[in-house]
Amino acid sequence: MSDHHTYKKIEMVGSSPVGTDEAIKNALAECSKTIRNIDWFEVTETRGHVENGSVSHFQVTLKIGFRIDNS
Repeated sequence: MSDHHTYKKIEMVGSSPVGTDEAIKNALAECSKTIRNIDWFEVTETRGHVENGSVSHFQVTLKIGFRIDNS
């Protein structure tokens, strides 16, 4: 077995009315339904929707890294 790996990075956006942590978890949960070997994520952008002076929804853009099989 080799001691090096090859990775691919994709960009996803998670959302939640609860907060940014929940938005991250939602994005990772959806991504893990179809992608194997997810190893890391990086938050690249955070946004929010404001209604009547309060935050009503959070959006977090993630770069998600996963290992290519047999790399």
